[in-house]
Amino acid sequence: MIKTMGRCFCNIPVRYILVIMGGFALINAYTMRNVLSIAITEMTYREAENGTKIYDNTCPATSEKYTKGRDGYVWSEQLQGVILGAFYWGYTILHIPGAILAAKYGGKYTLSIGILSTAILTLLTPITIQYGGAYWLIALRILEGFGEGTTFPALNTLLSAWIPQKERSKATAIVFGGAQMGNIITNSVSGVLLGYFDGWSAPFYFFGGAAVIWFIVFEFLCYNDPQSHPFITNSEKEYLQAELNQLSRDKTINKTPWWAICTSVPMITLIIAQIGHSVGYFVVVTDLPKYMADVLKFDIKENGFYSTLPYISMWVMSIVFATLSDWMLAKKLISLTASRKLFTSISFTIPGIFLIIASFSGCNRVMAVIMFTIAMGFMSAFYSGIKANNLDLSPNFAGAIMALTNGWGAVIGIITPYMIGVLTPNRTILEWRNVFYISCGFLVVTNIIYVIWGSAEKQPWDDPLYKKPKDVENSEKKDKAEEKF
Repeated sequence: MIKTMGRCFCNIPVRYILVIMGGFALINAYTMRNVLSIAITEMTYREAENGTKIYDNTCPATSEKYTKGRDGYVWSEQLQGVILGAFYWGYTILHIPGAILAAKYGGKYTLSIGILSTAILTLLTPITIQYGGAYWLIALRILEGFGEGTTFPALNTLLSAWIPQKERSKATAIVFGGAQMGNIITNSVSGVLLGYFDGWSAPFYFFGGAAVIWFIVFEFLCYNDPQSHPFITNSEKEYLQAELNQLSRDKTINKTPWWAICTSVPMITLIIAQIGHSVGYFVVVTDLPKYMADVLKFDIKENGFYSTLPYISMWVMSIVFATLSDWMLAKKLISLTASRKLFTSISFTIPGIFLIIASFSGCNRVMAVIMFTIAMGFMSAFYSGIKANNLDLSPNFAGAIMALTNGWGAVIGIITPYMIGVLTPNRTILEWRNVFYISCGFLVVTNIIYVIWGSAEKQPWDDPLYKKPKDVENSEKKDKAEEKF
């Protein structure tokens, strides 16, 4: 069966198949992690301080169904924030171990087994909620985070082993653009399933089952590197060997220079930029369905549709920005570092402005959706900015770098939902406006830091023979000698 599938795809460069399957990996990862964000709008209602079930009347409801209220669990905004953020507790913890596993065993199984475990847990979510309640759901979400914690380090390891530098912006946009496709599919499909099926469990079964199918196909088609792929053509293998050798990738590396990585100024700057981006991103990806349901009063079908539009914009524009970036670099119109800073600046400053404008749209639903859509469209430029920058700094330790940057970004995924729950206890537009102000502030400040200190130059510690500069080494020896004396 494997040979048959290999022959069917033999005319397609296998690195392209890897990119496509990597994109589908993130589609599945994001549908499973974010399905709860829209399902929770149907699972819960709000409880006032006196214990009565109430709804904010900031904007008029768009349907009788919403006006009558929703049946479900009485979970406070703070508890909902904890539930939505619980995924990122496990997700953050597994990033560094995920990078170590990917470096030791390759990205294939590190990625696929993680996705499969999350799929199984997603299928178990409805029964966990029904019989265990909120706190068992929190535990299950933490375990799901463990499963997906290896995703980005493993993908970065695979891309580093397969994709030449001249193809990276586009490949990165396609693979990591799978996150936006996952958001699109989550909101649109969940809206349909929740609208046409009784209860709220159908989306969990749908997305969990889809991820199991992806796992089976991925195991047949994708491999750790060109040397181990049984169906790769000689011409593609020779091309990749020539291109990837230019990046001085060393397969004999066993020890990751964690201290050098963590004390590198470009690396610290990249982490700070990732944190800033994550604040703006998680405000939208985690809580946009809640904003549309609780403030703008969309019913579930409308919520699913309109929550999808910003991610469609983000996915389309990510390809546009990536193509523009590759073209500018190929024509040598801009240096690699300048390109990363340009597209990062686009993805930070413009979305922050439009998020604030969205909060001033009041109950004008069309205007609010347009502003969110524009904001997310420009935010997609970060794939050609800081996301691609992860691969620039160190091809040999790409998984470790992604583990650190994405791990710190995931910490924001823990904090942001709870912060929003605290800042929006009454679910009013004014409360949400403060959330958008804070998001914009993080985006602007961290972008300034990245523009000043960011770099796309390959770092000295990427070299497997890297040693500390002599003056530093001699100084350390002298200090140790003085301590003994």
